[in-house]
Amino acid sequence: MDRSIEEKIEYIVTLRQIQFQLNKMKNYFFSWLIALSFILISTSAKTPTYQTYQYNYENVLGTSFELKVNASSESYANYSEQLALDEIDRLNNILSTYNANSEISRWLKTYNTEEKISPELFEVFILFDQWKEKTNGALNASAAIASNLWKRASSNQRLPEKEELDRAVDAMNQSQWILNTGQQTAIHLSLQPLALNSFVKSYIIKKVSNKVMSISGVRGAVINIGGDIIVAGDRKETIHVADPMTNAENGIPLAQLKLQNKAIATSGNYRRGFQIGTQWFSHILDARTAMPVSEIISATVVSNEATDAGALATAFNILSPKESAALAASIPGVEFQIITKTGEEIVSDGWRALQSNGKSLIDNKQKSSAGEDKFEAAINLELARFEGRFHRPFVAVWVENKKKESVRNVVVWFNKPRWLPELKRWFSKNQSVSQDHSTMGSISSATRSAGKYALVWNGLDDVGKPVPSGKYTIYIEAAREHGTYQLMKQDIDWKGKRNHFDLDGGVEITSASIDLHQKSGN
Repeated sequence: MDRSIEEKIEYIVTLRQIQFQLNKMKNYFFSWLIALSFILISTSAKTPTYQTYQYNYENVLGTSFELKVNASSESYANYSEQLALDEIDRLNNILSTYNANSEISRWLKTYNTEEKISPELFEVFILFDQWKEKTNGALNASAAIASNLWKRASSNQRLPEKEELDRAVDAMNQSQWILNTGQQTAIHLSLQPLALNSFVKSYIIKKVSNKVMSISGVRGAVINIGGDIIVAGDRKETIHVADPMTNAENGIPLAQLKLQNKAIATSGNYRRGFQIGTQWFSHILDARTAMPVSEIISATVVSNEATDAGALATAFNILSPKESAALAASIPGVEFQIITKTGEEIVSDGWRALQSNGKSLIDNKQKSSAGEDKFEAAINLELARFEGRFHRPFVAVWVENKKKESVRNVVVWFNKPRWLPELKRWFSKNQSVSQDHSTMGSISSATRSAGKYALVWNGLDDVGKPVPSGKYTIYIEAAREHGTYQLMKQDIDWKGKRNHFDLDGGVEITSASIDLHQKSGN
């Protein structure tokens, strides 16, 4: 009996040992299987393919907004779009003096009281103090005082009196705030207006870039708000610098720069200003004199820091070229191009190295202008404005001959090639045209108003040959993805008499005009 029990116990122990060994083998097997699966997955998984995704908006900070991202998927790209827009909104609600409910607008209503402010507003105040010192007072947030004076002068159609200018200068020389770094507070010392225009767009694009580049599925980005641009990450971007003499989006650029991990900003007097009688005055004002600038018509700055580029581009319109060169030399990584009112080009020592062709302004324009006609068609169009920001529609502007053959694509703006058939007439004539990217590249220019674009046709066809004299038709087409559609056209007599045409507006393009004339200058 006892022996039987011992045998049973021994039998049970043996079974358990066998079971233990089997479980051990089972665990080894599953561990090995998991490891093998991981190896197979790791070795067979493809490296993510990064593609360029592009988004275009109007009426963002009162101008246009372009975002290009190199993302591993459309989902990551769409997320970066939303993150960028949210960051713009957040900073606009802090820094915009045009928004009555922004933090800066609320702070401006205070007087002689210590107010806790956000880190962003505090940082911008510090930057203004620094740039006021670096430019010997040329850059000053109080320039809004002089700007308001010139707005009234334009409205009343009379030049400001000397006494008015002197009072404005005195007011701008006064300190506008006291900052407490430890408490992060600011005391408003006057009830005068302020304008945070000199470099705040550049400050915002840097913050937006930081947000976008924090996304794991994004390797590179281009953020462009009204001509202030930052190129971040692995992306290399060709930037066209707009010619202030032509003011056309598709005009011959002053320079073509290849940038990576750089910021660029352009400031000039050719898009905004004050008209008093027959005189045009720049909107850029020297806070030391309250007078509009006149000697410089455009300045472009490339820098490692976006706020440096924005501040210097404005300052170089105010300072003398000699002062600008000295200031640029004091900041590492800064290169610049200055255009005087006589058309002279002044550049820093390293500017040519940034240019894709290494040519000077004159060489670049002469090469690009070779074969051009002295006759041209200036095309102006204004996109319909909606409440708040809105996607820019797809737009095509092209020229057909009397046989209804497309001879020149002036511009084609789109961001998703699959929707190009929505541009019905253009697509029917141009299906063989490359659809890799929009013909509207990244352009650094003086800030344009939202939705307003100037274009030019120089009489060349798509392969760069002059078209013969005769009858042509200029088409302007606009469409949205599964949305509204508009087609405008105007027959013209190329090389005929000077002429001007106003085209009837519609749901997407509210107004357009075509002006045929002899080209001014070269």
